[in-house]
Amino acid sequence: MANILSTAYCQDEPVKFANGSGAHPHRGIATLTYILHGEADHLDSKGHHAKVRSGGVQWMKAGNGIIHDEVLNVDPQTNDLLTHAFQFWINLPAKQKNEVPEYMPVQSDEVPKKSLPDNSGWIKVIVGEYEDLKSKIPDYSKQFLYHIHLEDGKTFSITTEKGLEYAAFLPLQNAVINDTEFEKGEFIEFDRFEGIIEIRNNSKDAIDIILFGGESYIEPIVAGGPFVMNTREEIAEAYSDFHKGKYGKISYK
Repeated sequence: MANILSTAYCQDEPVKFANGSGAHPHRGIATLTYILHGEADHLDSKGHHAKVRSGGVQWMKAGNGIIHDEVLNVDPQTNDLLTHAFQFWINLPAKQKNEVPEYMPVQSDEVPKKSLPDNSGWIKVIVGEYEDLKSKIPDYSKQFLYHIHLEDGKTFSITTEKGLEYAAFLPLQNAVINDTEFEKGEFIEFDRFEGIIEIRNNSKDAIDIILFGGESYIEPIVAGGPFVMNTREEIAEAYSDFHKGKYGKISYK
């Protein structure tokens, strides 16, 4: 999980960089951190604090402004990072950009999961729905985020819906998607027509795929550093409110 901001955004806020991203603000988005391996400790300026471990999710609706920090797990002997995680920024509709911030930790056993047919592996629903599974993470439009674990020699396929955006990321291993082999670390974007996405595991080991997407945004989007709003004036207001201390401070006690 990459650090997004520098200390310049946090000049009035205590900053902890030991194992963490450093305290930084957000507004107008929801952040979703999915922990593949390790753990992440969340703290924010609204008093929320929780630790989520492998397979769990940290969800935070920044709304009208919040400061947060995520402290990651490291090896105490070597100081090597032991946490492998993804952070997604989810744009909020204009109405939710003005709402009070919220936070939800979701531990691994709370994430909906089911086995795939023919002992092919399993699927976890981080956001959205899949068949009879439904995530507890709030969403404000049709969105989905799946973690698919596919055993060697097996295939997973899904029928796409016209108009929805679909993308995949291969975090750890190669995979064959619609008859094309992609390497680990690759991001794959699909067209927006109805069809089938077929993922095949030709290796001798199990593989993992992150599949995600949803509806297109119809409202204007203007991004500025840690803030995502609808106009440049709202970006200026977000910075102004932050520097006035309206987002509060994190208590590390």
